[in-house]
Amino acid sequence: MTYLLALDQGTSSSRSIVFDHRGHIAAQAQRELTQIYPRPGWVEHDPREIWRTQLETAREALQSAGIGAHQVRALGITNQRETTVLWNRATGEPVHHAIVWQDRRAEPACAQLREQGHADTIAAKTGLLIDAYFSGTKLQWLLDNVPGARAAAERGELAFGTVDSWLIWQLTGGAEHVTDVTNAARTMLFNVRTNQWDEELLALLRIPAALMPRVQPSASVFGEVRPELLGHGLRIGGVAGDQQSALFGQACFSPGMAKNTYGTGCFLLMHTGQAFRRSENGLLTTSAAQVAPTLAAARAALPPEGALHGLGRPGAVQIAPTLAAPEFAMEGSVFVGGAVVQWLRDGLRAIESSSEVQALAQSVPDAGGVMMVPAFTGLGAPYWQPEARGTITGLTRGSTLAHIARAALESIAYQSAALLHAMSRDAVAAGSAPVAELRVDGGACVNDLLMQFQSDLLGIPVVRPAVVETTALGAAYLAGLSSGVYAGTEELSRLWRAERRFEPTLAPARAEELMARWEHAVRQATLAP
Repeated sequence: MTYLLALDQGTSSSRSIVFDHRGHIAAQAQRELTQIYPRPGWVEHDPREIWRTQLETAREALQSAGIGAHQVRALGITNQRETTVLWNRATGEPVHHAIVWQDRRAEPACAQLREQGHADTIAAKTGLLIDAYFSGTKLQWLLDNVPGARAAAERGELAFGTVDSWLIWQLTGGAEHVTDVTNAARTMLFNVRTNQWDEELLALLRIPAALMPRVQPSASVFGEVRPELLGHGLRIGGVAGDQQSALFGQACFSPGMAKNTYGTGCFLLMHTGQAFRRSENGLLTTSAAQVAPTLAAARAALPPEGALHGLGRPGAVQIAPTLAAPEFAMEGSVFVGGAVVQWLRDGLRAIESSSEVQALAQSVPDAGGVMMVPAFTGLGAPYWQPEARGTITGLTRGSTLAHIARAALESIAYQSAALLHAMSRDAVAAGSAPVAELRVDGGACVNDLLMQFQSDLLGIPVVRPAVVETTALGAAYLAGLSSGVYAGTEELSRLWRAERRFEPTLAPARAEELMARWEHAVRQATLAP
């Protein structure tokens, strides 16, 4: 039996999953991660804890599977994307806690960039909005606020990375400082059209080029795990940010294919192929996972030992000829998805555990006119209303906790439908067909009521796969491709299996009426005080 090991380093936990070559889970292990809140709006992680918990889960997963590392063909990594780590190259020690993607301390720097008129330039090069969400201004803050950091960076003594780079550095004993295109694309410093760090953007944010990791295709050879860590040397063969990895794990390889991950938030991505499309409807453009044409090509793409410039480095005149052409995805994020169920449990105390929400919601035939907009931290795409706040409207004397629970659950579907409708409008404007099917994953996708309502609102099938751990599966598939376990993406498409397909049962006119009520509720939530 051929095995692949996926490291899935997320915001709330570190996980490791062992897959067999068919994509079935053989074993898994998980450790919660400490959340650090130094000030309101600031969120940090301890990079050393990230590394410790990830290594512990990898060892535990292998042990639970009853196999040794020598039986694993390759290792893949998927990770929280924008979280920023800065460390000393000589000691391997972080100079500060990691600044998590949720952290808002860099907003003043972002506001200044917007005021200076840089939004169009950044969007044209990176596909992103100027926002503290992304890594670039987080890194700028570290250089400006950690004593001695900027001077050390300019001397070449420090290394920057997203969580994948930090883990690879630790796994290889500091031999590799590298990332993949999907994580690089979330920094606001990477030109997604050329697959290179952008010298103009680095200069704009005052980021020394010497800090930056090498950038490779998502399926390529990133280095070798030190044998003493897992008991045997192991190739690192795949890396992708969590949402692009889920898109890959869902076998969404063709333009127009889309997936939605229902977690704490919701993340909807649509593959757009080699077409870079700027959204006219409040969405982001980002890099999709990219596959090196062959394993030999992936190796040839690496710069020589000690080279200052190479693939993905500032100063490279062109993309390495062995690198596959850039591929893109359109992305929209819902800030509060499954988190609304946590609020029902911990805030309203309407339920004892999250698993009870479906039964409570199903105890009434519908929401009874109640509409909930869970804008607890503002609204993300496609609205981008940071000042919005949560509302519950349509209450009557007959409203019960069950109606509120149903409205809360339905709010996840309404927000996701607004995203997909925006994506379809962008697709049609570009001369493509609207999204015809939505593949779903994440913890909340097991809720049948939610998935059926999602299909009803969208008017298209919603399909749940047999393996819902698609984020980790995508990383395993990428590693398997670069190590020869799979011949190509066509083979992966054949491995993908549906567990259940939800077909729309609602009349289109009724679905439109419900979405109109949702948009009305959103307008009420976004009224200026």
